[in-house]
Amino acid sequence: MRPLTAVLLGAGARGRLAYAPYAVKYPHELRFVAVAEPVEERRIAFVREHGIAPEGVFSDWMEVLERPRMADIALICTQDRMHRDPTIKALELGYHVLLEKPMSPEPEECIRMQEAAEKHNRLLSVCHVLRYTPYWQGMKAVLDRGDIGAIVSVQLNENVGFYHYAHSFVRGNWRSSTESSPMILAKSCHDMDLLSWLFGRECIRVSSFGGLSHFHPGEAPEGAPGRCLDGCPAEADCSYHAPRFYLSGDRYWAGLFTEDTSEEGILEALKAGPYGRCVYRSDNDVVDHQAVILEFDDGSTALFSMCGFTHDVSRSIQIMGTKGEIRGCMEENRFTVHEFRTGSKTEYRNGASEVGHGGGDDGIMRSFLREVRSFGGKQGLTSPEASVRGHLMAFAAEESRRNGGRPVNLRDFRSRYAGDKVRNEHLKEESNP
Repeated sequence: MRPLTAVLLGAGARGRLAYAPYAVKYPHELRFVAVAEPVEERRIAFVREHGIAPEGVFSDWMEVLERPRMADIALICTQDRMHRDPTIKALELGYHVLLEKPMSPEPEECIRMQEAAEKHNRLLSVCHVLRYTPYWQGMKAVLDRGDIGAIVSVQLNENVGFYHYAHSFVRGNWRSSTESSPMILAKSCHDMDLLSWLFGRECIRVSSFGGLSHFHPGEAPEGAPGRCLDGCPAEADCSYHAPRFYLSGDRYWAGLFTEDTSEEGILEALKAGPYGRCVYRSDNDVVDHQAVILEFDDGSTALFSMCGFTHDVSRSIQIMGTKGEIRGCMEENRFTVHEFRTGSKTEYRNGASEVGHGGGDDGIMRSFLREVRSFGGKQGLTSPEASVRGHLMAFAAEESRRNGGRPVNLRDFRSRYAGDKVRNEHLKEESNP
């Protein structure tokens, strides 16, 4: 069995550090033959790690896709607003595509990518990696067996972590909804996808509330400068003081914006780069807390809460069914099933890795490669159709939040962006209840 070949478009944290290492660990399964990355130090690092030949090194994804197909797979990990064009072009050229989430910050673009995969008969999988973890797959199996009966309601909490939120959504690439995506899409499309998958039903109505309560100039300490290295009087009391934030511990977060994680290298990067800015004087606008209420077509409901003010990065869930209840915490890697009739309590533990989204990063790579090898026209677990459903839930939630929590009808919402094929399908469904 020869290894499948791949091109990587975008060698940032997710492309280079989360997915591409699979080829180093399992070279008999996957080999990268080309990379396109505009940041020179990232491009050089990837070339070194994967032994890319000079003819396979590019600074722009367009240079790769202007050529005839170079590999079996295109792994697309560009920034959120740069997903549509390379995805559609890669599908046209005959690549099977693994696309980092979110698909796009625009609903219509998500639907166009789904249609392109169907038109060109190529695999398009979206990196909703949580579906591929032993933890969530174990919970899904319990639900599918009917152990707790029919789902009545779900409460899902996403604790973003104060340090993750400040790094990625105040100082980082996902700080602006206009430059990247709204928070509910950039971070929580994982959660919308999970809810859609766990329920296995159509979400028909969404309402949402939330806002940016803390990370803005009105909360800045008196005398705080624009950059932490410019002598902030609140340094000792600030949880987000950049030098302390990035120089402490294992320096993981600093490694996401500089290859030189020595003290000198980090300080140099903080002097002029975005990660040295005061968190209260950045150009961020995404929410730091949001709650979403969802209704499904059988009357069941879900409540989702995202908050950036937590000490850890974690997800907890409570699923309430007609015959029992599930409570679990992903980061503890366990969930408990309580059965009403017998009063029994069963704890499930899964041997997931603590790194890579609980094993999901390797899990999606393994599954995607298997699906490519056996592809016969059927999409995989995180198909574009499935991903579009979750994305539309997120888009509708953001619209509701911006309109004071006014409920959004999902079928009407989708019909605004869908092509004639999808509109006709929904009209047929409505005329035949």
